[in-house]
Amino acid sequence: MSTLNRIAARATKRRLRGRARGVTLIEILIVLAIIGLIAGGVAVVAVPQFEKARVSQAKIDVGNLQRAVELWKSQNPGGDCPTMEKLKADKIVSASTKPADPWDTAYEIDCQPDDVVVTSYGPDKKKGTKDDLRIPEGPKQ
Repeated sequence: MSTLNRIAARATKRRLRGRARGVTLIEILIVLAIIGLIAGGVAVVAVPQFEKARVSQAKIDVGNLQRAVELWKSQNPGGDCPTMEKLKADKIVSASTKPADPWDTAYEIDCQPDDVVVTSYGPDKKKGTKDDLRIPEGPKQ
């Protein structure tokens, strides 16, 4: 019976040794390629969504800033056009309000006699291009 036990023990060791072989380089490369394909697919879908979100945020910010400037002007008749710092100092906008659009370009505030125009230069950061966001909407200046 001891011979049978030895044979069984050797067979068990061989099976365990076969399982503990490890992972080959080819298997690792295949897994990395699959992960790369998945990440690439996610990037193709996600990047345009991030840009749409930036445009939406800039539209909201431009509208809010335009209303804040109109409020400031109603409280300070005859005053100059306020800067972002002046709006913060007078507590018209929150101290945490960013003075720049999502592309890190300062908002342009233009106080006209009958209206307030607030502009973000958009993704290209250039004045007067088609991607500018302007409230109220109108011809580019």
